[in-house]
Amino acid sequence: MAFETLDWVVLVAYFAVLLGVAYWVISQKSKNTEDYFLAGRNMGWFVIGASIFASNIGSEHVVGLAGTGAAGNMPLAHYELHAWIVLLLGWLFLPFYMRSGVYTMPEFLEKRFDSRSRWFLSIFSILGYILTKVSVTIYAGGIVISNLLNLDFTTSALLTVLVTGIYTILGGMKAVVYTEAIQTVILIIGAFIITILGLNAVGGWTELKMAAGSSHFNMWRPPSDPDFPWTGMVIGGTIVGIWYWCTDQYIVQRTLSAANIQVGRRGAIFGAYLKILPIFIFLVPGIIAFVLKQQGVLTYEKSDEVFPALVTYLLPAGLRGLVAAGLMAALMSSLASVFNSSSTIFTVDIFKKLYPESSEKKLLRIGKLATVGVMIVGFLWVPFLEALSKGTLYQYLQSVQAYIAPPITAVFLMGILWKRMTSQGAISVLLLGVVLAAVRITAELTTGGEGSGMMAQFASINFAHLAIWLFLLYVIVGVIVSLMTTAPTEASIAGLTFATLTPEQKASAKNSYNIIDIVASLFLILAVIGVMVYFTG
Repeated sequence: MAFETLDWVVLVAYFAVLLGVAYWVISQKSKNTEDYFLAGRNMGWFVIGASIFASNIGSEHVVGLAGTGAAGNMPLAHYELHAWIVLLLGWLFLPFYMRSGVYTMPEFLEKRFDSRSRWFLSIFSILGYILTKVSVTIYAGGIVISNLLNLDFTTSALLTVLVTGIYTILGGMKAVVYTEAIQTVILIIGAFIITILGLNAVGGWTELKMAAGSSHFNMWRPPSDPDFPWTGMVIGGTIVGIWYWCTDQYIVQRTLSAANIQVGRRGAIFGAYLKILPIFIFLVPGIIAFVLKQQGVLTYEKSDEVFPALVTYLLPAGLRGLVAAGLMAALMSSLASVFNSSSTIFTVDIFKKLYPESSEKKLLRIGKLATVGVMIVGFLWVPFLEALSKGTLYQYLQSVQAYIAPPITAVFLMGILWKRMTSQGAISVLLLGVVLAAVRITAELTTGGEGSGMMAQFASINFAHLAIWLFLLYVIVGVIVSLMTTAPTEASIAGLTFATLTPEQKASAKNSYNIIDIVASLFLILAVIGVMVYFTG
């Protein structure tokens, strides 16, 4: 079913509003790097929370999570219950970041450890963005737009990159967060509409559970499950979640744009509430698609085509255009965020370190050129991504993140919680982490986990369990190396660990929250537990 006139009107109206907001921001022009990369550090909690959600809800949800639901891989929903981990960002990590006055996560590592850690994380982050975010979003954008608009894949992917890249380059962080606030509203409304209409098409929630079977509603599988053991999903998922939500520039940069710790924390709490939604607005529609396919109502060839198929075949004119706008909103907001974060890291942590005397005007120009570079490289990686993902985009993303997250999680947690952690311990963990991640990815590409050789055996270890073992290894290495090397002085890490907070800093931290923040956080934790209990098959 092709788009009708009303669909095009809705879609054009969405882009008109989006580009209008982007133009308004661009017309104000960024005065300096703080304005361009951190939106002047004056964003409110609603915009921050919406930006966190929109940054996270990208291709892996629009395309991948719906496909996951259709394929019956419900255990991956554990990753969508990381809302409680977003609270850790606001309560545990953010106060240290904001007190240090940093722009980026690599910059924080330099303050806590040394320049080696900063260089490592800068390069590692940019490469990681290309492997797990930029290319994934471009790939998904190609799938979504080609299905919706009847364009070929390459043209669709290129269109996604160019439209998003233009307003990101010209408007910087401010253009990203304001457009993401609009995109969040459109995305949630559109996804809820398709969920409601889908439930109506299958006969309601009870009928959906009966038709799909208990396996499609069971998040919990035994530890021996080769694909999604609950031990890996919960423990390994938490390790990945702390890296993603609490130490990744891609997410943390939104909270750093707040005026103070309290606003940033409230933005994180609001974002955490929004984070619960994907189970119901992306994964459940995937289950609906599975049932509709069984009934002969819907057709799709592979799981990554599920959500576009629902939009195309289920919705009436007008609503189809609205949901298509929501799909594009998710893709564009996620891509805009990673473009901006990549350019921030390259400009602040790489170029400025090499050329410290550069003017603000030159740094702004370099930031824009860096975005163009990330766009090109990410686009070129897409063919390799399709070979790695094997058609299940969401699972590909989680598996790759399980290899790159443990060393960074270990370094940040130990750096903040243990004042004895040394720069030598940190760089040892980071270097070992990239070596083992490269070995694992190479093993997957060369053996596919089949065979009796050492590489095949290593590739066959469940990705979520591997995250646990790697994390433990990195903690052990970090402790041993730190104890074997000279301890950092109290003055060099003052305010960067719990043990070195001054009385004034402790008092300031206590004054940065009230009973509303506490109650809102506790209620969110109860909601997460409730969802976990409900989805037990």
